[in-house]
Amino acid sequence: MKLSIKVKSSLFLAALLVGTVIVLSILVLQGIKQNQQKQTEETLARQSKLANVYVKQVYLSQTLDNPQEFYKQYGREIARQIGIISSLHVTIFNMSGKVVGDSLPLESTDIGDTLSYALKGKIAYQEKGDTLSYFAPIYNANKQIGVVQFDYSLINNQEFYDNTINLFIKIGLVTTILSFIIGYFFFNSLVMSILKLRKVTEEIKLGNYPERSILSRKDELGYLSQAIFYMSNEIQSNIKGIQQEKENLQLAVEKLKILEKQQKQFIGSITHEFKTPLTVIRAYIDLLDMYSDDPKLLEEAISNIGKESLRLYDMVEKILKLAELEKYDFEIEKEAVDIKSLLEDICSRMKGKMTKFGLAIQTNFEHATILIDKESFTLIMMNLLDNAIKYNKPNGEISVSNIVENNQLIINVTDTGIGISPTVVDKIFEPFFTVNKDRSRQSGGSGLGLALTKDLIEKQNGTIQVESIEGSGSSFIITFPIVK
Repeated sequence: MKLSIKVKSSLFLAALLVGTVIVLSILVLQGIKQNQQKQTEETLARQSKLANVYVKQVYLSQTLDNPQEFYKQYGREIARQIGIISSLHVTIFNMSGKVVGDSLPLESTDIGDTLSYALKGKIAYQEKGDTLSYFAPIYNANKQIGVVQFDYSLINNQEFYDNTINLFIKIGLVTTILSFIIGYFFFNSLVMSILKLRKVTEEIKLGNYPERSILSRKDELGYLSQAIFYMSNEIQSNIKGIQQEKENLQLAVEKLKILEKQQKQFIGSITHEFKTPLTVIRAYIDLLDMYSDDPKLLEEAISNIGKESLRLYDMVEKILKLAELEKYDFEIEKEAVDIKSLLEDICSRMKGKMTKFGLAIQTNFEHATILIDKESFTLIMMNLLDNAIKYNKPNGEISVSNIVENNQLIINVTDTGIGISPTVVDKIFEPFFTVNKDRSRQSGGSGLGLALTKDLIEKQNGTIQVESIEGSGSSFIITFPIVK
């Protein structure tokens, strides 16, 4: 059977108190017994000395030299007088062991062995019932002439001893009960504190952590409570850290899965996009091998091979640029730039290409300063203008403008081209996605320009969004924070 610490402590306290009282009582009672015996022996020894003195005085006061005659004549009187002096029953024996005097004749008892021991000049006594018979030799001129017997009542000693036992029982019982009650409450407070600590540890095991130290004591239990509270906080903190790390790992795994999927799509798209121009180039090479003397085919082949090779070159450059931005973020060097002059310069550089395709450009710029990497911004605008050229309609128009609103620079690039279908507008910033693949191949588009543009903008705390009506053109809106 499993006993709780509360029951064990109560039983131990009760056993300790009872055991202490019993042992103490035994020791005290033994001391009382020994002290009574010692006092009795001393009293009887004094009485035997007085008896010897009295017998010697009587013996010297008469003329009889024979002890037998002396006892015969004076034995009874001597016994009576010694009895009066000592207030005890006194019996005188001669050297033959015969009673020669008795202060109070009583029923005789068997004293043969004890008397014979006293007749040899030694002190002897025997106890029978509540009477102690004490035997001492009587001397005259250093010669033993008899034995005196004192009958000492032990009733008073026994009553005192019995009363002491009763007193010990009563006092011991009261003391034990009071001590147990006091000790119980004292130990109970310790036990309750231990049980509280046990309950806290069980709660911690279940994942319920205390908000404060459970005990406010200033002893070892209080220190233990503080230590448990500290350890619970550490355990809770470590578990939260582990959970956070687990969540981070799960998030990282999910991101890796997404990246792996994107990587597969990316590689598949690259393979497909590279294969298309290479197929065209290979086809023209085969045709030229077959019809090398056809000038019209030669002219067409040179033109188309040139376009496809430029398209391949453009794809390689943009793929390398994407990889570079993914891997080397720190290479972007921001500086404060006046956006109006930079936009005017970029539009001027792209104006020749717009004229070649029969497109007009409208600009409206305001002065504003932003913190940006100048080279990256140039690439952003050129990609957007290049898309506006590629996907525009004949004799179309491109509009570029900027405004400052709520501490934000807003740049708008609008074209009058083919527009974007609402079903694919959310995909246009994915690598290798093109709105119209036939139009893209004709114009040399690879589908990487907008993905690169979005990357460059976001890496410089900007945003890009598109508004488009299919068949009526598109508008790309870029925002950057203004430098105050």
